[in-house]
Amino acid sequence: MPPLKDRKLVERILEALKEWNCDGFIQWKRLPVEWLRKNLEGHDPKSIGSLMYEHVANGGEIDQVVETREDYRNLYPYHYDFRIPIAGRLIYIETRFDEEKMGPTVYVVNIHDA
Repeated sequence: MPPLKDRKLVERILEALKEWNCDGFIQWKRLPVEWLRKNLEGHDPKSIGSLMYEHVANGGEIDQVVETREDYRNLYPYHYDFRIPIAGRLIYIETRFDEEKMGPTVYVVNIHDA
């Protein structure tokens, strides 16, 4: 997957992620929360948000992927993928980014082992 090269967009995503401890900046869909609860003991959405922030702040990559799924491609041109080592495992976190509705917001839409 191609890494996100747009520095301004990376900075806007980082702006949302740096607020990982505040409600509203990282929004989790129901299914990723359920997967997290069942599969990564000792972690919750806030701890994963913190790890996502650290990943980007320390130069880790975000992959920008053209959205091809029929139900979503007309709504979102891209989704953004993180691959982060957590608890000895490589975890894939699929997100989308929006800053038009409420300011910069990262939406976690999927999470699983990479």
